Amino acid sequence: MESVSLLKSDPQFAIQIVSDTAELLDIHFSGRMDVQTFSSAKMKVFPLLLKTKAKKIQIDLAQVSYFDDFGALFLIKLKQLAYENNLQFSLQHMSDAIEQIFSVTKFSKDIPIISIRKTKTNPLALRAGTVIFQKIKAFKQLIAFLGNLLISIYELIRKPKLLRWNDTLLFMESVGVNALPVVGMIGFLLGIVIAFIAATQLRPFSAESFVAPLVSLTMVSELGPIMTGILVAGRSGSAFAAEIGTMMISQEVDALTVMGFQPTKFLVIPRMLAAALMLPILTIFSNFFSIMGGMIVGMSVLEIPYGAYLAQSMDILSIFEVFWGLGKSVLFALIIAGVGCLRGFQVRGGADAVGKAATSAVVTSIFLIILADSILAVLRSIW
Repeated sequence: MESVSLLKSDPQFAIQIVSDTAELLDIHFSGRMDVQTFSSAKMKVFPLLLKTKAKKIQIDLAQVSYFDDFGALFLIKLKQLAYENNLQFSLQHMSDAIEQIFSVTKFSKDIPIISIRKTKTNPLALRAGTVIFQKIKAFKQLIAFLGNLLISIYELIRKPKLLRWNDTLLFMESVGVNALPVVGMIGFLLGIVIAFIAATQLRPFSAESFVAPLVSLTMVSELGPIMTGILVAGRSGSAFAAEIGTMMISQEVDALTVMGFQPTKFLVIPRMLAAALMLPILTIFSNFFSIMGGMIVGMSVLEIPYGAYLAQSMDILSIFEVFWGLGKSVLFALIIAGVGCLRGFQVRGGADAVGKAATSAVVTSIFLIILADSILAVLRSIW
């Protein structure tokens, strides 16, 4: 029988080891077990469990004068530690007050010996499983989002007055008007670059006259919608994700739902409509400035009169080519707004989640824009 006293200098709480053998670790508590003694009790008792060679730990609470939820928390953690070290655990001489506190936590006094085997986890398999479950969850969210979106569109077709036109106009200004300078500048520079490259490649064949048709057809049919879509994805798609994501974190979306508003109709439809209306207009501006950039190269480097350059540019463009590019820009707008809003609704956590959602919205939008354009190019070639 070994008897060692700990915390003798503490008049409120004392720990006494009555026995520490190969079979039993017997500890008696006395005094107050509350928030004041919680830390000191952990520091003294927990190391004993890690060092002992006993197969069973027994806690005697006969001399405990005061016991609260912190005392219960201490014993629960002690029980968990004993369980992890394959020790039997039991409590002795529990008063009615202690029994009542433990009844709330459904605490069991006895735990049988359970061998805990540490299994090796394959990190690759764990990461693959995590990614698969995340993708399944994201797919479910996508289906729910598309379903709510279709329902909202149907309701707005039946009752157009339900659309928030004031917010739609504000989003049209944000997506379209505020983006005009950067879209025009990028289109102008692209026209210059394409014209220079075309002139360099066609000059050995004395085919400089094809520079104007090449620039106009390339921009109007392909590069104009794509570059405009990428710019809008970087500006507005990320903004949509950040705005809705911030609302998710601050529980504003939940508040809208409680008040009877449909978040999809209230937040998504105005953004999608604004993008679908403004992206074709931005594409027209981009095409115009790109043709102007190519014309400057044609006049200064190739010495083509501006009248002839414009005539050649207009001759190659058909109504089909113009509306083909504008139709693609509408599709790209729906992709940008839809992905941005979806990523916003998927935000969980704190401010870092908003940044990740905005980044994901831009990357996903650009990927889907290029993928959609590739599919349309293949379909057009088949037709």
